[in-house]
Amino acid sequence: MSPYEKIIELLKTNSVWFEKLEHEPVYTSEQAAAVRGMDLESGAKALLFKADNDFVLVVLGGHKKVDWKKLKQLLAVKKIRMATSEEVIDQMGVEVGACYPFGNVAGLRTLADKSLAEQEIISCNPGRHDVSFKFKFVDYQKLVNPELVTVTSS
Repeated sequence: MSPYEKIIELLKTNSVWFEKLEHEPVYTSEQAAAVRGMDLESGAKALLFKADNDFVLVVLGGHKKVDWKKLKQLLAVKKIRMATSEEVIDQMGVEVGACYPFGNVAGLRTLADKSLAEQEIISCNPGRHDVSFKFKFVDYQKLVNPELVTVTSS
């Protein structure tokens, strides 16, 4: 089963309201916000990092950037970097740019920036460039149970 199918199953099994939007392929948070008709802030951007020897998924609003120093301190690691294209495929089963915020689907530790929790409705790509889902942040929190942290600059 693909990550996309696993995410749909997770949402349906837990009776979570969500909207599915099909659109032309998008590769950036700005493109995604435009086709979804939503603010950049509500887009759940998922980034995969390699922290020492472990992988961690960081989810933040589409308008935010990771503060590397904060992330490194939070994880208490010596080395941290973005995952390579090959590592993204290996760990998440998708191409770079199609990472999804459901780290539990891939067995990944998931950190969500607290600023994303300020949004009632969030949107994301579910492992595909040509589909987006919208759902409530509170439901996302219940399903994924991400660690709510501050890993961005103000």
